[in-house]
Amino acid sequence: MTKRDVIRAVLDGKQPPYVPWSCGFTLEAAEKLQAHYGDLDLDDALDNHLLGLGNGIGFFDDLPNDRVRDVFGVVWDRSVDKDIGQVEGCVLPEPTLRGYTFPNPLDPRFFADIPGRIASHGDRFRVFSIGFSLYERAWTLRGMSNLMMDFHDHPDFVDELLNAIADYNIAQTREALKYDIDAIHFGDDWGQQRGLQMGPRLWRRFILPPLTRMYSVVRDAGKYVSIHSCGDVDELFDDLIGIGLTMFNPFQPEVMDVASLIPRYRGRLAFHGGLSTQRTLPYGTPDDVRAETRRLLELGREGGYVFAPAHAVEGDVSLENMLAFIEVIQSQPGYTR
Repeated sequence: MTKRDVIRAVLDGKQPPYVPWSCGFTLEAAEKLQAHYGDLDLDDALDNHLLGLGNGIGFFDDLPNDRVRDVFGVVWDRSVDKDIGQVEGCVLPEPTLRGYTFPNPLDPRFFADIPGRIASHGDRFRVFSIGFSLYERAWTLRGMSNLMMDFHDHPDFVDELLNAIADYNIAQTREALKYDIDAIHFGDDWGQQRGLQMGPRLWRRFILPPLTRMYSVVRDAGKYVSIHSCGDVDELFDDLIGIGLTMFNPFQPEVMDVASLIPRYRGRLAFHGGLSTQRTLPYGTPDDVRAETRRLLELGREGGYVFAPAHAVEGDVSLENMLAFIEVIQSQPGYTR
């Protein structure tokens, strides 16, 4: 089986020959691994099973003083957070879209790498990513505090904004689906350490309807839907399965009962993530990391699970701890390069 076949087996509710994986790293963590592996590409060194396509957020314009601007016109200060940054200013200071022009969802820069990457890594499961896909895109434009107030004070504006963002995502999705890809991945953080940022009632009122439209385009094309949402959001899993979700990431063990959720949802929803980036990786020993990795692999042995750290590995994680989980996943019976 190719890596693509192994991931498909997991998402189709079947038992794979081994637990597949796809692991990501922040710039600081990646530099440590890069120094260890030399010139070898990290995806190749780890033999990651997912092939990331597109440019999830559209960071195309570099600005002075460690700042970047995304395609929606949002400026990000990267003087501290080097990977994404902090939003600077407010693109929509008032609850209206008047005077604002959405970017072109078919900008060729989002699709330029797809043919070449598929040609080079066609054995991997092919995932086109749309980052900040709905709620996050809305608050980056409007400001989080403003958007939270708008849920109550300007609900019609919130509907207009979220549906306009969904229309943008759907247009980009339809274009991506013209290529031989397997899944669309939508990034959107709804959770915090305890529950949803906006609560379940507002999530179902505002977020669920445009999500339903977005996911249906993917499922109607016979492809898989993957999402990313940090935080404690497991109360939404049944809603998300109902509108076509296939795989959930990052599956944080600090806020979710990983051991019960994998078997409970096996065959209906796959999980990607699970290795603690808040506790085990930064503070544990290499033996701790190995033990937790083996536990997760055992939980996922019958299917429904793709191994990864619960988020991009941060720079405070030692090289030894990163190599510890890489060693364990690559030593699985049934896996060969």
